[in-house]
Formats: sequence, structure tokens, C-alpha cells
Amino acid sequence: MNLEVLSINENQDLQNAVIDKIRELINYKNLEPNDKLPSERMLSDKLGVSRGVVRDAIQKLEFYGLLKSIPQSGTFVANVGGIAMNGIVDDILRLEEPDFKSLVETRILLELKTVRLASLRRTDKDLKSIKEALDAYEEKVLSGKEAVQEDLLFHLSIAKASKNSSINTFMLTITPQIIIDFGKYHVCDNDLDNLRINEHRSIYEAIKKQDPVLAKQRMKEHFKVLYQYCYNVK
Repeated sequence: MNLEVLSINENQDLQNAVIDKIRELINYKNLEPNDKLPSERMLSDKLGVSRGVVRDAIQKLEFYGLLKSIPQSGTFVANVGGIAMNGIVDDILRLEEPDFKSLVETRILLELKTVRLASLRRTDKDLKSIKEALDAYEEKVLSGKEAVQEDLLFHLSIAKASKNSSINTFMLTITPQIIIDFGKYHVCDNDLDNLRINEHRSIYEAIKKQDPVLAKQRMKEHFKVLYQYCYNVK
């Protein structure tokens, strides 16, 4: 397969093609756990794609636990058997873009967990970051400007305070698509902005008090409108 013939608009297909080629390389070379892969530059030259595409493909395989990168050393095969490796790659290549409802459901489930963990594990530094994100959101809303990104940054700061790197990474993964979909489906309603400010404040205060039950309840209340809205999207 000549990867050069793929257009820029087929970026996802291109990334999947590189993932498949990396899987073929691992199988052909009989690479085992802790064996080193060729460098990004070598893979880029061999597959005829940019290093950025190779890097994105490697990062996705890292996310699913199939590869591991060590700074200054390179990328290595993770401790996963060949059968499992091929099965997981097949699943990755079959993945479809998540729809809006799926993203909303996933986000809500994640954040009900992260806010509880954040209230238990947050440090003073975390609390300061959450407050700064809250202030930035409030300032943007009160100036009459769209604040989707500030809204999500507030929630990402809570995810970071949860001290669960897997959840934090997953939140970062789905956030760009959420921003796109919020604009696409006109989720933000200016009439609700003041309500959202108060809800954000109540979430912050619950985390500040280190009350996991209250924090989860406040987050659940915050998502009530969004949850109802996503089921009215056609």
C-alpha cells in the first residue's frame, strides 16, 4: 500500500494505515515485549508520511497500552502478547468517531468520578488552578463572549486534581471533539450562563471543603441540563 496517495483530508485513514503498518512490522520482525521500534524518522521515511503522522499513530498505540516511549531512548513494544496485540489493533482500526450523545454520556460518567476524587486528593495548588479556571470562565461569560473553552478548562483542571492519569488523559482526548460538537449543536445557551457560573462555584466550593458526596451531587446537578439536551439532538 502506497501511503503517499492518501489525501490530507483522509488524515484518520492515514493514521490508521500507519498503525496497521507498525503492527505488520512488529509481526514480521517477531518483535517481543521491550524490543525497540525504528525511530520516528526511519518509520516516516519507510512509510512515506510525515513524522507528525507517525508520532500521532505511536501516541494512539501508547494510549491503548501497546507501545511505550522512553525519553532519550525510543519507542518499545509493551508487555502484550501477539494475539492480544493484533486483536486490540483490529479494534482500534474499527473504531468509529463517537457521536455527540456518546461523548456526553462518557464525559458525565468520567466527571462524576473525577470530581469525587478531586475533592479527596486535591492540593492547594490544584485548588488554585481550579479557581483560576473558574474566574476565567466567569469573566468571559460576564463580558458576553462565548466561553466553551474556558468551561472545559475548568472541568479539565478538576480532572487533573483527581490524580488519575488515565482519566485525565482520556478527558484530554475527548475534549477537542466536545468543543466542536458544542458549536455544531449550539449547546451553549446565553440564558443559562449565570446559572452555570453558580453551578461552577458550587462545585469549586465542594472541592475546597473536600466533601466528595457534595461535590458529586453538585456536578450531577450541573450536568442535568446538558444530559437532557443531548437527548433532544436529532
